[in-house]
Amino acid sequence: MVDSNVVIYGQTLAYTFYCIIIILVMAWFAYMVTKSGEGTFVKPKIFYTFVGFLTVLGVSLHIITYNTIPWAELDLNRANYTPDKTFVITVQDHKFTLPTDKMIVNVNDKVLFDVQSKDLTYGFGLFRNDNSMMFQMQVVPGHRNDILWQFTKPGIYTIRSTEYSGPKGVFMIEKDVVEVVDPNGAAK
Repeated sequence: MVDSNVVIYGQTLAYTFYCIIIILVMAWFAYMVTKSGEGTFVKPKIFYTFVGFLTVLGVSLHIITYNTIPWAELDLNRANYTPDKTFVITVQDHKFTLPTDKMIVNVNDKVLFDVQSKDLTYGFGLFRNDNSMMFQMQVVPGHRNDILWQFTKPGIYTIRSTEYSGPKGVFMIEKDVVEVVDPNGAAK
């Protein structure tokens, strides 16, 4: 599974390039329709060629980045996967109730986080030590809220609510409660 930091970096570069092209085409179009003199219009053939190019480029970006989303394979073929570990977590009164004080996971294990809300809509996000987000999902009461994830590197992760659930929601943080260890048992 590709690390989400790599995915966001690649998508940032691709979409920045795409936006720069769009801005340049818009500037060129604005220049052509506002300059004085004869032939100040944009020829339809040229305009529609650029629009077609942007459309092909935009669709291509989506097709290329589709398979880089780390969780796509697991979600699309979920019926074919059996989790190595399942953690049932409940949320109520702005508090996560975890199955254990520390959830230990081996590298490359497929882990199912089954999160159930008893009262409000919350978020469930897993964050690295540098405060970047590994993944997140919305947790809606009365619905199935789970995510299947495969950890590829050792690390220690914090759970946070990623959804506004009132002023108390900002304090919904469980520090260093998910620990991913290598097959030999050493934590990073």
